[in-house]
Amino acid sequence: SLFKKSGNVHKNTEFKAGSVDVKEIGTYLNTSENMKEVTKEGFLRNNHHAPITKDSDFTLHRVNNEEIVSENGIKIQSFSNASEILDVTGTTGRKLEILRAVTEIPTQFRSIFKEFPYFNYAQSKALDDLLYTDRNFVVCAPTGSGKTVMFELAITRLLMEAPLPWLNIKVVYMAPIKALCSQRFDDWKEKFGPIGLTCKELTGDTLMDDLFEIHHADIIITTPEKWDSMTRRWRDNSIVQLVRLFLIDEVHVIKDESRGATLEVVISRMKTIQSSLWRHLEKYDTVPPLRFVAVSATIPNTQDIAEWLSDSKMPAVCLKIDEDQRPVKLRKIVLGFPCSDNQTEFRFDLTLNYKIASIIQTYSEQKPALVVCATRKGVQQAASVLAKDAKFLLSIEQKQRLQGFANSLKDSKLRDLLTYGVAYHHAGMEISDRKIVEGAFTVGDLPVLFTTSTLAMGVNLPAHLVVIKSTMHYVGGVFQEYSETDILQMIGRAGRPQFDTTATAVIMTRCSTRERYIQMLNGADIIESSLHRHLVEHLNAEIVLHTVTDVSVALEWIRSTFLYIRALKNPTHYGFSSGLDKVGIEAKLQELCLKNLNDLSAFDLIRMDEVNNFKPTETGRLMAWYYIAFDTVKQFFTIKGTETLNELITMISNCTEFVDVKLRTNEKKILNTLNKDKDKITIRFPMEGKIKTREMKVNCLIQAQLGCIPIQDFTLTQDTGRIFRNGLRVT
Repeated sequence: SLFKKSGNVHKNTEFKAGSVDVKEIGTYLNTSENMKEVTKEGFLRNNHHAPITKDSDFTLHRVNNEEIVSENGIKIQSFSNASEILDVTGTTGRKLEILRAVTEIPTQFRSIFKEFPYFNYAQSKALDDLLYTDRNFVVCAPTGSGKTVMFELAITRLLMEAPLPWLNIKVVYMAPIKALCSQRFDDWKEKFGPIGLTCKELTGDTLMDDLFEIHHADIIITTPEKWDSMTRRWRDNSIVQLVRLFLIDEVHVIKDESRGATLEVVISRMKTIQSSLWRHLEKYDTVPPLRFVAVSATIPNTQDIAEWLSDSKMPAVCLKIDEDQRPVKLRKIVLGFPCSDNQTEFRFDLTLNYKIASIIQTYSEQKPALVVCATRKGVQQAASVLAKDAKFLLSIEQKQRLQGFANSLKDSKLRDLLTYGVAYHHAGMEISDRKIVEGAFTVGDLPVLFTTSTLAMGVNLPAHLVVIKSTMHYVGGVFQEYSETDILQMIGRAGRPQFDTTATAVIMTRCSTRERYIQMLNGADIIESSLHRHLVEHLNAEIVLHTVTDVSVALEWIRSTFLYIRALKNPTHYGFSSGLDKVGIEAKLQELCLKNLNDLSAFDLIRMDEVNNFKPTETGRLMAWYYIAFDTVKQFFTIKGTETLNELITMISNCTEFVDVKLRTNEKKILNTLNKDKDKITIRFPMEGKIKTREMKVNCLIQAQLGCIPIQDFTLTQDTGRIFRNGLRVT
């Protein structure tokens, strides 16, 4: 009923089963009857493209083994605890008694949990450990199972135990995505403000005023990078020592090659500071304990994280919540599409635009769908294709409301689309337009919203169906696969707890990578450390902080890392031979450590005194303070002091600090004009040829900003801001 019928019918849409026999497939997609109908006549106005035929290979994969009962009553696979009762939160097969009531919380803190009368299954399981003990706690639970409440329980425990007035208590909440931090900040300001706690969000690149702000904040909300760069700057650890509760969201990010190392180092630093406090103050009782509470998506080796977060006295609690306990059942589908070798990423991405209509038709159940695309331009293209491709049946009132939304938009292209029931939304848009589109989607008037992955991760826009259109995105001028965190975060948007009991996430990828994503969604990827790839910067920072003072302490520091725990279990991943015992692996880690220490001293970033203690040099201190990459420092050592201004700007543009600046196709025209144009004011040192690399873009924007040349482009202004924030550290 979502689409008008059309004359063009495709007869031969064939569904191939990936490990599901065909009888199941029908039942899997609602009921076999409906499915045959859709398959027989995909009601789709199909003007521009051939019908979907055999070779589009719609592969379905049954990821969960939850019970699926079709209309004709065939039970396919049922759990031992088949559903006896549907309890308050919609989890099946659990008796009500298991759910804990919010009235268990002491009266003065009850307002934090005022939105619901009972905790859900996962929260109830965690409650005893979180609220009645101080043990470190790791929980592994699917997105959308109410993990924030677990953090709130841990904060409540701290407040229950701490004597009033709460002067010297700090709670740190750390999440890998800035947008998650902003959400948490808005939410907690409302919840904890009334009880007298102040929240402070630290994600930007502000420097010294932070210290003052933190002195007065009780709950600090931050990213690993920001917390790392701040704790590196503090001459002493007095503030870090006040942290009593360390909350880590999405701890599985530790496997991320570029960012995982920072998260790992920050946690290890907190552990090391804690144990050195114990060493200095012989009486254990005088040191207030530091508690870690970490939350992760479904991963197989949660136990390793728990082992890493255990302290000498108490192992950490490790709680695993099954997928079937998610309050809104999520069905995950990975579709593989053929892609020939000579097809570029851009081409493949374009072909997927024409598949969106039938996916929405099959899976959306006439409820709001969110489609995630890789680039801003891609978002607009895909939205236009769908608006031409599909006619949504909108009620008269809905049409009027959409028209109302459309009238207040500034973007004319978006205005036209919105009346069709389609819209797009990305960070390069006017904020007012974005808010209008978000509003229309949240109230359910807008059937389909196309968005970029960055926004999909941050802005909380729950939808019934989430489609990830292509698993590649454009980073720093190259296409790369989304990280697992990104994928899980985007999928987590599927399901609106207030409206839905089920939700669907569809990932569209190439046939060749399909298996990989199925495995990822099953949580079958073991988490490894990536600290060994970034050891040199982090070792230097610890030496500057005096956390690491000599070789033996360096080894003790390595032992406090997740790298150590995983290297003992899977040495080959870290380049060590598999036959080694514990002593052998420790020796290898020591070797790795010494190699990095030698690299540091070769560039005079550290020195040894006569008793072999490490002393940071001024250069080393600057590298840690300003968070500079080792490669950049090496580059600075080539400076002779005779460089021209032009050469210095070129050198700075090449620094790794700017890798997240992207060169977008649609910007080249403006940049080329800034570089060379006989009729306009241009930059002082024009570059040879056309602008075709990230480095050239950075160079051009630095010169334009320093030369006060106005840039009439919102995204370029945003980029210039970013370049100058990072550039200030580098220069």
